[in-house]
This record gives sequence, structure tokens and C-alpha cells, in this order.
Amino acid sequence: MIAYVIRRLLATIPVMAIVGVFVFLLLHLAPGDPAAIIAGDNATEQNIAAIRTRLGLDRPLIEQFGSWVWAIAHGDLGVSMFSNLPVTTLVLQRAQPTISLTVTTLLVAVTIAITIGVLAAWKAGTLVDRVVMGFAVLGFSVPVFVVGYLLVYVFALQLRWLPVQGYVPIEQGLWPWARNLILPSLALGLAYVALIARITRASMLEVLAEDYIRTAHAKGVATVPVLLRHALKNAAVPIVTVIGIGVALLISGVVITESVFNIPGVGRLVVDAIARRDYPIIQGVMILFAGVYVLVNLCVDIVYTFLDPRIRY
Repeated sequence: MIAYVIRRLLATIPVMAIVGVFVFLLLHLAPGDPAAIIAGDNATEQNIAAIRTRLGLDRPLIEQFGSWVWAIAHGDLGVSMFSNLPVTTLVLQRAQPTISLTVTTLLVAVTIAITIGVLAAWKAGTLVDRVVMGFAVLGFSVPVFVVGYLLVYVFALQLRWLPVQGYVPIEQGLWPWARNLILPSLALGLAYVALIARITRASMLEVLAEDYIRTAHAKGVATVPVLLRHALKNAAVPIVTVIGIGVALLISGVVITESVFNIPGVGRLVVDAIARRDYPIIQGVMILFAGVYVLVNLCVDIVYTFLDPRIRY
């Protein structure tokens, strides 16, 4: 198993290298002169030249890339061109809302999705199955921002059960913190629930048709142990796979969700940076998001070895 983990760790190196090249070239592939765009329409040639020097755009491309990679290797993601603060500091200031939203969405989405997916497989062909699959198709089809605005209109503006927007740090109390995350977690997790529920149902149906499941029923094993202990465990590999893949949905959805619900997280930081063409922030956050996604998929690969011991060989 140790050899398997080492191989998977080594496989992440070329992936991050390729991501790093594309993120670095983002500044150079963007239409127009980045220095002129940042300086504005009324800037003089001296202003544009000063910005090019500050960004290092006057140096050879290879030298720029080497300096950028060396800085990232030492934990330096650059300095914001507008606030003059390190990108790492800005990300850390916004990290708690984003992490809170991501964790609560994962917990809610995975719990609901696996539950209704197992239920749909157990009641395959019935009204329950059709309702669950209809919900899954609807949830995967409706954009996150539409769901967010609908939830705000119903639960915040009409019923006044939950706050419209904002974020309360967990240090100010568990319930105020959770109360502000209910609506954004539901909005962000709906597509995630739909995806996992469909995969759970399909994987469970395949396992429930196996001979050992019929044998367990013939021996008098209760339905719940058969579903959870025998079927779900053996159907877990595709489910864990789609949970890992779905992190990409969360990463992209966080940006939209934080904008809709006015949550001061990393997603809002990216939106503001794009609006102001603050390239160091954009590049730094993209590298962080890519690293998180690669790390999650590495964890998924390691979980495989516990679900199916054959994989480690």
C-alpha cells in the first residue's frame, strides 16, 4: 500500500506542473497589454512602463516563469497590485467563510444524496424512485445562482426564517454561524446532491442484482444491514469517485454562491480581482484551487485501497 501511495504522490507532480504553466501563461495570453489594461485609459507611457516593471513583464518569459515558480515553492503567491498586501494574507483573511461553506455543503450534500440514492435503488421502479430521479435531473439542470435567488426569495424575503446574506464567524456562536450558511449550502449542494444520488442509485442497482445479496436475503438478513453493510460498501468505489470529481463543482460554485449571498470568502476575492484585473490574486487563487482539487483526488485514490483491497496491488 505504501508503494501505491508513493506512486500516486509522484503522479501529482506533472499534473501541478502543467497547471502551473497554464496559470502563469494566463497573464500573457490575455487579450491586450496587461500593463495598459491595469493602468487604465488615461495612463501615460511612463505609467504603463512602471507597471510592466513592477509586474516583471519587461524580463524574458523564461526568467519570469522561473522566478514565479521559485516564489510559489517558498509559499509566496505574489502581492496584490491594488491593496499591496501579499496574496497569501488576503486568502487567509477570506479562508474561513469559504472553508465553512465547503464543509457544510459536503456534509449536507453527501448525507442527503447517499440516503436518497440508496432509497431509490431499494424502491427501483416505484413512485419513490421516479420522484428521486426527477429531483436529481432538476437539481443538475438548474444553475446555482437561480437556486440561490429562489431560496432567498422564499426563505429569507417571504418567510423571514433565515438571513438574506452575509457571514457570521463561528467564534460568535455556532447557531448564528450555521444559520447564515443554510441557504448557501443548499444552493451550492443541490447539483452535487443530484450527481451523487444518480451514481449511488446506479451503483446500488448493480450490486443488489448480485448473487450474494440474494443469498443474504435468503438467510434472513434484515433489509437495512443488507443495504448498508453488504450493498453500499461494495458500491462505494464509484460513489467515492464522483464525490471527488464533484469537488470541481464546489470550487466553481463557491465563486457564484459567495457573490449571490454576499459572503466575504475566497470566491468573492476572485470576483473582485477579475473585475480589477489583479493578476497576482487570480494566479495565486487558481494555483491554490488546483492544488486542493489534486489533493482531494489523491485522498480519493487512497480511500480506494480501503474499500477494495485489490486496487493496492
